[in-house]
Amino acid sequence: MTAETTDFWSSGTVPRIPPELLGDIVTRSSDIALVITETGKVLSVTVNPAQKTFGALDHWRGRDLRDFLTVESVEKLDARLDDFDPERPSMRATEINHSDGGDWQFPIRYTFHRIGIDGTILMLGRDLRPFAEMQQRLVKVQMALERDYEELRDCDARYRMLLDSTRDAVVFVSADTSRITEVNRPAAELLGQPTEDLIGTSLAREFEDRRGDEFTEALNGAALAAPDRSLSVVARRTGKRLTILPTVFRAAGKRLILCHLAPLAGETARGSGLAEALTGLFDEGADGVVFTDVSGTITAANDAFLGLIDAGDPARVKGRLLADFLGQGGVDLKVLLGTATRTGQMRLYATEAVGEAGSRVPVEISACHLGKQSPPVVAFVIRDASRMEGVRSPVPTMGDDTAKSIMELVGRATLRDIVAETTDVVEKMCIETAVELTGNNRVAAAEMLGLSRQSLYVKLRKYGLLKKPDDKAEEA
Repeated sequence: MTAETTDFWSSGTVPRIPPELLGDIVTRSSDIALVITETGKVLSVTVNPAQKTFGALDHWRGRDLRDFLTVESVEKLDARLDDFDPERPSMRATEINHSDGGDWQFPIRYTFHRIGIDGTILMLGRDLRPFAEMQQRLVKVQMALERDYEELRDCDARYRMLLDSTRDAVVFVSADTSRITEVNRPAAELLGQPTEDLIGTSLAREFEDRRGDEFTEALNGAALAAPDRSLSVVARRTGKRLTILPTVFRAAGKRLILCHLAPLAGETARGSGLAEALTGLFDEGADGVVFTDVSGTITAANDAFLGLIDAGDPARVKGRLLADFLGQGGVDLKVLLGTATRTGQMRLYATEAVGEAGSRVPVEISACHLGKQSPPVVAFVIRDASRMEGVRSPVPTMGDDTAKSIMELVGRATLRDIVAETTDVVEKMCIETAVELTGNNRVAAAEMLGLSRQSLYVKLRKYGLLKKPDDKAEEA
C-alpha cells in the first residue's frame, strides 16, 4: 500500500459506507465470509454468489463453528483464537478444512479481523479447492511421467540385453549422417575396434575404398531394391571380407539403417576352424590356461589348471582372483598384470601354484594382454616346472663360510655392527633372488620387493649387481 493510500484511509476522510454496500464488498472480496464471537459461535455466513459449489450455509448461523470443522482444524482454530491479539493484528492466514454433510470437505484459507468492541471477529476466506485440484493433477501427471520413464527404462534394458546377447553382428547407422549410433560386440570384433570407439564415427571409414555419401546411398539403394540384397565390403582394420544386409526404418522421426554384418563363406570357414582348434587346445592342452579380466578375476580356466590346484569344478575358481592360487599372491599377480599390460606379454615368470588344500607346485607362467577384446582380457599359460627344479640354478643361500665369518665378529664388534653386517648379506640375497625370478626385470623386481625403482637401483649399485653382462632390465 502506497503512502497516499495509507493517508487516505487514516485521514478520517473516508466516506461512510452504507451497510448493504459494505456487505456486498465483503461478500465479493472473498469466497466465504464469517462473523463469529470470541468463543467461535457463528453470527453470520456470507457466500460469494460466484461460488455455486458451497450451496446454502445458512444452517451454520447460531451454531459453533467447530461443528463444521475436521478434527485437526478444530485445534488450529482454537490456537488461532487464543493467539488473536486485537492490539497487534496479524495478517497471517490460517488454512482450515470444513466438513459438512458427511464426507464432503473443502479447504478454506482465512484471515481474521476484529470488527467490533464486543469481540466479534470477521473471517474472510479463500477457497483452496482449485489449488488442491491443481496439485492433484500435477501429482497425477508426475506419476504418469514416472510410469512412462519406468516403461522406457524397461524397454531400453531389454533392447540392450538383446543387442549384447545376440550372436549376429549388428550396426545401427543414421541415414542422414551415415554415423554409427549403436553397435554390438560381434560387429565390433569384425571391424576390429572397441564398441565405444565406433559409436559416433562414420561406418564408411571402417571399410576400404568407401566414401561417406556414396556408401550411404549404396546402403539405401540395397535396402530399397530387394529384401535380401547385400553389399560386399572389406574391413579396413581386420582385412576381413564382409557382407552387409541393410534395412531402413524410422524411429522418433529419424531414418535409421539396420546393418547386419557377416563374413563371407570362406572367411567363416577359416575362422570357424581356428576357433575349433583353439577350443580343443584349451580343453585338452597339457598346460594350464586361465583367462582373467584386467583386475585378475578369473573368467575361464581349463582342466589342466584345475589339476594343478586340485580343484574339481571350474565353478570353484571362476570369479575368484588368480592371486588366490599363486605362491606370493597379490605380488605375483601385480607383476604379471603390470608387465603384460605395459609390454603386451610376459614370459616364463617363476612362482608356485597353490592348491585348494595348500599344496604347492613350482610353475612357470606366461601372460598375454589381449587388448583388442572388448572388454580387454589377460590370458595366462601355466606350466608345471617341478621336473625342472633340479636343473635350475640354486637360490643363493648363506653358506658356512658366511655364517662363520659373522660368528667371528662376536667380541670384535658391537651387536649393532654385527646385525648391520647380517642385514646386508640377507638384503643382497633377497635382491639377487628377486632379480632372478623376474628375469632381470627391474620394474617387476621392485614390485616384488616392495621398493621403488630408484631404491632398487641404489641397492643394486651398492652390492655390485647393477652392471651384470646379461643385464636386460627395463628402464621404463
